[in-house]
Order: sequence, then structure tokens, then C-alpha cells
Amino acid sequence: MKKSEKVWFDGRLVPWNEATVHVAAHAIHYGSSVFEGIRAYGLPAGPAIFRLDAHLDRLWNSCRVYKLEVPYPRDEVHRAIMETIIGNEHTSCYIRPVVFRGWETFGVDGRSCPTHVSVITVEMGKYLGQDALDNGVDAGVSSWRRMAPDTYPAAAKLGGQYINSQFIAMEAADHGYREGIALDINGYVSEGSGENVFIVKRGELYTPPLANSILDGITRRCVMTLAGDLGIRVHEAFLPREALYLADEAFFCGTAAEITPIRSVDRVALESGKRGSVTTRLMEEFFGIVEGKAPDRHGWLTPVKV
Repeated sequence: MKKSEKVWFDGRLVPWNEATVHVAAHAIHYGSSVFEGIRAYGLPAGPAIFRLDAHLDRLWNSCRVYKLEVPYPRDEVHRAIMETIIGNEHTSCYIRPVVFRGWETFGVDGRSCPTHVSVITVEMGKYLGQDALDNGVDAGVSSWRRMAPDTYPAAAKLGGQYINSQFIAMEAADHGYREGIALDINGYVSEGSGENVFIVKRGELYTPPLANSILDGITRRCVMTLAGDLGIRVHEAFLPREALYLADEAFFCGTAAEITPIRSVDRVALESGKRGSVTTRLMEEFFGIVEGKAPDRHGWLTPVKV
């Protein structure tokens, strides 16, 4: 990634290097932020944002869970995203809106702190590597578990919770894997450090339910919709660790990862040993829509305009 020219910060576009906060900001010390990751794809008619309304829904819902009031109306944040993409002259990009607490107190309860909002856009390629889409990635089951349901709200996308994801990602890298897969507090498959997980068995899809401390992934929902279009049955099921080893196919999905095949888990090759046929069909449907090669039949794309 490389920095862009402009960032939308508290109501206006400012140069990248001027989008700063004080070192005493509550978010720096306690992770008191809510964010989203969104992609805009380059289409022949211009850039279009993937599932913008769904992402803004989740941003507002996460803020409500965290008791963080967004100081701007939703339509202004919507407009800010458009303005930032246009201001940076992106044809495609990754979009990071973030709502966070600034400085007022070092107390753990930061609700007295002012709330800031920023929209950052950067150019980004394939999150897990360009070769990953064709050849798949090697993943490892992490020693770090996802949170119990009564410790953090997994359905909310809160900055502080991503310390757990960082441990998962760092351990995976240290062990030579491209990505890690976490189990939940009961030992069932949960998710990657920043992606949801699907496995394929006998032509059907299986994915952990929300009860396994996963983020309610927007791309995850899209995959389930596309599977329905293709006549592929989807099961939300508690998956033991060995289900990963015994899968015919498996893949990660998320805004950054899109749909990325998994070729091995803990150095155990999956049955296909590469991108399988079901994963391929889903990828073709997904990329066909977001790259403008197929009709946007579900209304997932929002053209970028003032």
C-alpha cells in the first residue's frame, strides 16, 4: 500500500500528512475505535463501491454496541467516502472509515472524549498475495483463541479487538503460514485473523455460525447468496478442528481477502491440494460481478459520484 494525497478528517479533505491526532487520544491508549474495510472496484464506467450500504449499517451498529455516537449523519459519511475517492483520483481502492475517541481523559471510560471521524483511501492489490487466488494459501491453526461471547462483542468491528487478530497473524507469519485460523473458546473453528472461513465437503459449503465468535462478514453473506444462486447448499455448523484437514476445499473470504482458496492447514494438504471446483465457481461469480463482467443482479455496487 502507499499513502494517498488526501484524507477526509472531521468534515473536510486535508493533505495526508495533516490528518493527525494527539498522542493522548483515547483510541491510541485503549483501542477505542470502530472501523470498516470497504473496496471500490474499477469498472469501465468508473469506480464502484462494493456493499457500501451494508458496510455503513455495520459501522453504525458497531458504534451503537460500543456506545460511541457518530457526530455526523450517515449521508455525510456516505458523501465523504465519495469525495475522498474522487479527491484522490482512484480508479479502485481500499476504503477505511474510522470513528474514534480523542483526548479528554486517561480514564478507561472514554465517553467524555470528543469523537472524531476519518475516511482513508489507499490503493491495494490482493491482500494475501496475487498468486493466492490461483494457487491457494497455506494456513495454520493458531494457539490464540477467539474471544468468549461475554468478553468482547465479536459481531462489532472494534479497533481494540484486533489485538487478538494481530497475535493470530504474527504467529502465522512466524510459523511460515500466509494466514492463521483461530478456534473459539470451545475449540470449534472460528475465523482467520481478518477473514471468515468456508470449507467444502461433498459439494456443499460449511461455515461457522455467529455463535463461534465470528464477525458477521459482509462478503461471507455474499458468498452464501452466490452459493444459493448456483444451487450449492450452505450449512452454518460447528466445525471441529479436524474438519479443516478433511475438507475437500476451503477458502477465506472478506473485503480485503475477497475469496482466497486455502490449499493446506497445519501443513496437511486439503483433498484438492489447490483451488477446487466449488471455490472456482464462487470466485468466478464474485469477480464477475465486482469487475463488471457480469450483471450486478443483487445491487451490490454503488457508482462513485458526487
